[in-house]
Amino acid sequence: MKSFTTIIFCFVLPSVFLLSCKKDVPKKTYEESSVLDLSDIQESGELICATLSGPDTYYESHGQSMGFQYLLALDFANSIGVRLRMDVAQDTSSLVDMLRKGDVDIIAIELPKQILKENGFALGGVRNQKGEGWAVNSDASELISRLGTWFGNNKRAEVKRKMQTIARRGNYRRRIDYGAFASRQKGVVSNYDALFLRASRICGWDWKLLASQCYQESAFDAEAVSWAGARGLMQILPSTAQSMGVSADKLFDPETNVITAAQYIKKLEGRFHEVRNPAERKKFVLAAYNGGYGHISDAMNLARKYGKNPHRWSDVSFFVRGLSLPSYYNDPVVKYGYIIGNETVTYVERIMNRWGDYGHVLGGAIPNESVVVGNGNSRPHKKNRFSTVHNIVTRDDSLFRVVR
Repeated sequence: MKSFTTIIFCFVLPSVFLLSCKKDVPKKTYEESSVLDLSDIQESGELICATLSGPDTYYESHGQSMGFQYLLALDFANSIGVRLRMDVAQDTSSLVDMLRKGDVDIIAIELPKQILKENGFALGGVRNQKGEGWAVNSDASELISRLGTWFGNNKRAEVKRKMQTIARRGNYRRRIDYGAFASRQKGVVSNYDALFLRASRICGWDWKLLASQCYQESAFDAEAVSWAGARGLMQILPSTAQSMGVSADKLFDPETNVITAAQYIKKLEGRFHEVRNPAERKKFVLAAYNGGYGHISDAMNLARKYGKNPHRWSDVSFFVRGLSLPSYYNDPVVKYGYIIGNETVTYVERIMNRWGDYGHVLGGAIPNESVVVGNGNSRPHKKNRFSTVHNIVTRDDSLFRVVR
């Protein structure tokens, strides 16, 4: 009678109880499991690592991901043939929670042994002399084994050398510096003045401000390439171009590059609509163009938190610089973490100062729009009203020199 009752319950109660009637309950499938092992990660094609924001862990600079822990994680992801996704947590307890829930595969920061032990995590390959290391769920035996084999004795030194190489080239652009004026005496900023005028009508900026920004970005070299892969006159990243519907292979074309930059500036203007003063808004837009909208938004949130004006650049720029300090980039109101804030603030200052210089020399002069803007082909170029013929300069590899 007892066995008959059990059978009845198995048919009547929900499926969760039906499973309890069976003696051999199958383990969760890969899709259902909260812990993925190496083979599961390779099948999914993505390794998910969690870390903290910081100069030695993970951050973005001009669209390029950086940081020692990031480069280690990228190296491991490449070694197992998958792409890497980095998730940034606010603190160590959040990291622990993410791994415990199975939201990430690895905690890519060197945690103390005590934290590993308290949470039942295994050491995941990367470790330092103190025995601190990456954390992996102890059930992921294949992943633990592969991490140990990959890390070896020389991996830390190898990745540090790679990071130093990136850091050295991070201060350089491959470009020819043509000077801030093509002819100060004749009132010509560059060969692209007419193009800046056309672009200014898209974003609503003074053409001379666009020219000043272009000089800061590329020194008017249409085929300049930055260490992070930004291209052309306005140093547009391929990822930014793609988001604007422009193919990366067209970024060396001056017209495409400058017009795309103007459209992007217009987009950023819209994102800073709460900054009511147009002159102030330009500084925020320039800062976002250089450092990323998310980081500038973080600095505005910090300004608001500390009782400063989030819509005044002199207040916000203090916190942009502050985002290079742990006390600020680890603040709960900060979502995008560490940046080299001093670079972004200096970028804005130099562009605004040069714009003032252009205005002093040129006044209200307007470029001749009949000037042909090309990419250095053999077509004749018309004169502009300020000067004699100026040929559009193209890249000549023999002339390249490194410009700090």
